Amino acid sequence: MNADEERQFREFVAARSRSLLHTAYLLTGDWEQGRDLLQTALASTARRWSHLRDRQQPEIYVRRAMYHAQVDRFRLLSWRRETVTDTLPDQPSTQVGDWSDTVVQRQDIMAALKRLPKRQRAVIVLRYFEDRPDAEIASILGVAQGTVRSQTHKALTSLRTTLAAAEPSASSSAASGRGVSA
Repeated sequence: MNADEERQFREFVAARSRSLLHTAYLLTGDWEQGRDLLQTALASTARRWSHLRDRQQPEIYVRRAMYHAQVDRFRLLSWRRETVTDTLPDQPSTQVGDWSDTVVQRQDIMAALKRLPKRQRAVIVLRYFEDRPDAEIASILGVAQGTVRSQTHKALTSLRTTLAAAEPSASSSAASGRGVSA
């Protein structure tokens, strides 16, 4: 990479890293893992920077690299660490405060997102958190637009089911003074 390309890459990272970090967090469900994921994707992008044909949209390359790195990481870790259960693990208790409802809702949403398969999670993040159209999501993930639509449908169905199942426990915890009010 020559000096001009390095300057362009640094400018890109400075301009887009915050948005990319939020995407990485939503893909992983953890800020530290998100930072690692973004760092991996940016390192891959830096190596290929001089070969990228369309310098106007390197963000698509980075997002694709993040998605694929997350899928690869999931495949490696899934054999060692994660186990499927019928029930969600216990949630930490929340303190009643001005933002307690928002915090509980965010925890519920993040827990539901973590339960989605990686491709469904990526589609939801790109569509609803980043407001990207189907064609761009398909390009980033390297799939057909029909796949994006079907994965969105499956993910939303799963999220609705998961969040609806969480509501009765939230309303019963509200009666005790903890959690979300109905």
